[in-house]
Amino acid sequence: MSALEWFAHKPLGGGIFWIQERFYESGNRANIWLVRGSQRDVVIDAGLGLRSLPDYLRDAGLLAPAEGAGPRPLLAVATHVHFDHSGGLQHFEEVAVHSAEAAALLRGDNYEAVTWLSDREVARPPRPGWSARQFRVPPVRPSRLLQEGDVISLGDRQLTVMHMPGHSRGSICLHDKDRKILFSGDVVYDGSMIDWLPYSRISDYVASCQRLMELVDRGLVEKVLPGHFNIFGAERLYRLASNYISQAGVCHKISTCAMRSIASIALRVTNSRTTSQ
Repeated sequence: MSALEWFAHKPLGGGIFWIQERFYESGNRANIWLVRGSQRDVVIDAGLGLRSLPDYLRDAGLLAPAEGAGPRPLLAVATHVHFDHSGGLQHFEEVAVHSAEAAALLRGDNYEAVTWLSDREVARPPRPGWSARQFRVPPVRPSRLLQEGDVISLGDRQLTVMHMPGHSRGSICLHDKDRKILFSGDVVYDGSMIDWLPYSRISDYVASCQRLMELVDRGLVEKVLPGHFNIFGAERLYRLASNYISQAGVCHKISTCAMRSIASIALRVTNSRTTSQ
């Protein structure tokens, strides 16, 4: 299957494109965002990597040429290293990730990447004989380590890094302050927030949600482009963040601890089987 078949995109205007993996039919299917600038293009998250995303961008005509030259530089930014967001980083020459998860990406740590893929989630295999049991997030050497407050310049637009741990220790959002757009990764999306994975931490998530509410209170966000599901606005962002905080009590912490233990065991068993094949 070609990259053109595997991916599909939708233009949102303002140099932003929404890309998805057509045949990965799962709630874990990540949104991929292409943001075009006057001097650099940025891909936010990269999907599973079963087909080459740069090939798709080129073949679909989404990489506009720089003035009098070839395509503009292309940077892939991972909002975090979970498999559904980081598997495709292997196909990019320039990769950025928060420093807290850089070592996991470099060593191809599929436990921290929470790699969990089944054949039934892939409606059409990317190539003959492919099996989900073979899937691994390969080691990738990041070319840029991100920190809170860093600015990724695209020329005519700037994306500010906000370190928002909780879902994972290196989770980030990217904030386009001028356009009041927040690329939120898995920090927040219109669904149940996951805080029971390895390296998730409820206290960090509460603090991150407080920051999200602050952004809304200060009128700094009008549109959220999340890591999963649909786009939403400031009012929904505030409600999702405040609901998480209100539910993060003792009972939630106890149940989350139990779920994290089960998930950790399952991931270690699954990844040890994959490694031994």
